[in-house]
Amino acid sequence: MELENTNKMNAEFNQKKHPHRRYNPLLDEWILVSPQRANRPWQGQTENVAEEKLPSHDPNCYLCSGNTRVNGDKNPDYKGVFVFENDFGSLMKDEVEFSDESSDFFSLKPERGINRVICFSENHSLTLPEMEVNDIKKVVDVWQNQYEELGNLEYINHVQIFENKGSVMGCSNPHPHGQIWAQSSIPSTVLRTQENLKKYFDKNGSSLLEDYVKKELEADERIILENEHFVALVPFWAVWPYETMIVSKRKAENISEFSDSKKLSFALIIKDLTTKYDNLFEISFPYSAGIHQAPTDGKLHPEWHFHMHFYPPLLRSAEVKKFMVGYEMLAEPQRDITPEQSAEILESMSLVHYKVQANSTNVKN
Repeated sequence: MELENTNKMNAEFNQKKHPHRRYNPLLDEWILVSPQRANRPWQGQTENVAEEKLPSHDPNCYLCSGNTRVNGDKNPDYKGVFVFENDFGSLMKDEVEFSDESSDFFSLKPERGINRVICFSENHSLTLPEMEVNDIKKVVDVWQNQYEELGNLEYINHVQIFENKGSVMGCSNPHPHGQIWAQSSIPSTVLRTQENLKKYFDKNGSSLLEDYVKKELEADERIILENEHFVALVPFWAVWPYETMIVSKRKAENISEFSDSKKLSFALIIKDLTTKYDNLFEISFPYSAGIHQAPTDGKLHPEWHFHMHFYPPLLRSAEVKKFMVGYEMLAEPQRDITPEQSAEILESMSLVHYKVQANSTNVKN
């Protein structure tokens, strides 16, 4: 029995309709895009998205001002941003004696570091999109100060600033906060990014991301927001359905290079982007977000270009989550909705937060 010939040319390729792979130059990897699957019926797990109205101060919250934490330390009656060392950190400052007995299959080494928590506001009920731009700018100021302070420690070679927002992302406390993990090694994903940025810089004498942003602005297919200093876009190689990236238009190796005006622009685009996220499904939109910038290992890094990733898990509604399983775990990342489609949807979202819109409607009524 002859097999049917399935290699016939039936139609001209259309990236909006046909499966294809896209290359991610930051990680030197490919992603499978399957736009034809975007409208498939869903009978899998759905998320409970009921949102409770949070108080401005929760006496049971260990991050609220004036409250006592589990270890017995009492938070000051802070206003604005508050930083403290994580009571249950994943890293330790202590230097330990180590006799390296590693082999081909059993390699390990001690890892020193510092974990800190950054409360964005004393107001327990807020998230970044609901904060004033000037208050977000104060968070950016602290990010800059912490990067410099921790990075100046001799044994700290990488400072990772990030935020996990929402219980679906494993966040156990709704108080607006993020974290910093500063450590002696450069983590694997950051190191891969650095190697690919350097490869491009050595070949072209320019920043990969600066050149990429110029091309994205010309194409104008995946741009969501733009201001004087920054662009927010859905990367051509995005994995998550509504993944985005904020990139500085002109190359800056790290946040230390930001002037006050640039920090204000950064704060504004964070507020606008996260507002669009919340407006998409009219919920407090969950995500993991983090900054990638030059390590603090004392070496020159002209290849680095400051950028911030946002990885939200939601797929087609507030209830349906994207899972990285099966093919994604065993082969390579895969997505259904194209980056161009998600960029168009996000770009169309209002810059006025849905809660503000609802309050305005109630007042009128």
